[in-house]
Amino acid sequence: MPTLEQFADRLGRSTEATAPARTQAHNQDRAAEPRFRAPPHNVEAEQALLGAILVNNDAFDRVSDFLKAQHFSEELHRRIFDVASQLIRAGKIATPITLKTFLGEHDLGGMTIPQYLARLAAEATTIINAEDYGRTIHDLAVRRDLILIGEDIVNGAYDAPISARPRDQIEEAERKLYSVAETGRYDGGFQRFSDALAIAVDMAAKAWERDGRLSGIATGLSDLDRMLGGLQASDLVIIAGRPGMGKTALATNIAFNIAKAYESRPRPDGSHETVNGGIVGFFSLEMSAEQLATRIIAEQAAVPSYKIRRGDIAEAEFHRVAEAARDMQTIPFYIDQTGGISIAQLTARARRLKRQRGLDLLVVDYLQLLSASRSRSENRVQELTEITTGLKALSKELNVPIVALSQLSRQVENRDDKRPQLSDLRESGSIEQDADVVMFVYREEYYLKNKQPREGSEEFLTWQAEMEHVHGRAEVIIGKQRHGPTGTVELAFEAEMTRFSNLAREEDLPARL
Repeated sequence: MPTLEQFADRLGRSTEATAPARTQAHNQDRAAEPRFRAPPHNVEAEQALLGAILVNNDAFDRVSDFLKAQHFSEELHRRIFDVASQLIRAGKIATPITLKTFLGEHDLGGMTIPQYLARLAAEATTIINAEDYGRTIHDLAVRRDLILIGEDIVNGAYDAPISARPRDQIEEAERKLYSVAETGRYDGGFQRFSDALAIAVDMAAKAWERDGRLSGIATGLSDLDRMLGGLQASDLVIIAGRPGMGKTALATNIAFNIAKAYESRPRPDGSHETVNGGIVGFFSLEMSAEQLATRIIAEQAAVPSYKIRRGDIAEAEFHRVAEAARDMQTIPFYIDQTGGISIAQLTARARRLKRQRGLDLLVVDYLQLLSASRSRSENRVQELTEITTGLKALSKELNVPIVALSQLSRQVENRDDKRPQLSDLRESGSIEQDADVVMFVYREEYYLKNKQPREGSEEFLTWQAEMEHVHGRAEVIIGKQRHGPTGTVELAFEAEMTRFSNLAREEDLPARL
């Protein structure tokens, strides 16, 4: 079996001599020359694996999940592995005889390709070591990718144009690093059902210990929690509605309730495990952080937000605002108010938050304000498909629920019954397809208020009775849920405070005398 140096020499490349006997003078001359390090590679491991595959094609099945042709350092080895994999996947046999037809006749400096294939098969190791060799090749390829990313970072920092921001380069570097981390995993494939069963039982045990007996994170709205079982890890939850329905208010209320309820306990390794509530990351692409904070303060202090903005508040109200702000100082609620970011930037920032501070819930307000990382020439439907697919993949990767808000199309306004449906989701069917839960926010009061008839008429009395019935009420329509029922949940809504809360029911009130 030719070694790396022999193989390189036969291809006409010059490499460092490997003879151990060198004169002292030669060593001193070599020390004075600049040293160039070769990227990490292991040609012998590549030869051993390829030989094992050629002798017994079952060796390919042991590495096909994680090993690709581009992971090999030698171009010839990449070609051999690629052709062999195509033959095996087509149900054919990959041997030196069948491969040589597709590799052609090339002189490797005294050795032809058929001879090289025969040597690989003749000196192959057993199939038992195939996976270990495959992992070695894979890990070295990942290291080479890291070196290339490092070179790009250095060159990009040196040659950056005036308009380039360092933050953009950092986010691009993070995206590449996490891309390598994601493709560098070989722990997938089948697992024993008993392992999955243990995880399910553990989840049920934690739900028993948690407040409300929920398997997911409690939203603070008990009727909604009963339908959803809380917000489940790795779920993509869509909250959709027409403008003015209160979808941002609902997302803000849920996010703050979760952050306010946060409790943790230390693990043996010094990190902290969430016991109740959670750490919340909120991407506010529409509102500024100050506007979002004003909404939350208005909700917590029970002071209308427009009064806070104008400064038109009484002394008692000001004390409530100050007390609410003081209580909110310590909650784990993090806001990113950058507008117009791409799904790649959002992903990088969410990963960073998870790594640095922890993360239990991610909120995106709202989907249509995100941009895709691909070319702008593509239509919006394709762009939104990339966004929703990226959010679903991120929720699984970080193992946290992601709540994303979405606009609805105007066709809702053309119907007599303006309750939204799944078909009203704007611009793409991918939202419905990728989401685990789709919820619509609907307030009859919003539409009825605009239909006020002439005061004093019979229609006015009917309208007034209807307004009294729907005043302060909102419906959350669960149009899709993968692991639970669909239906409607009624909530109380205080428009001035932009606050959703549990609706007091007649049967829950104390008996009247």
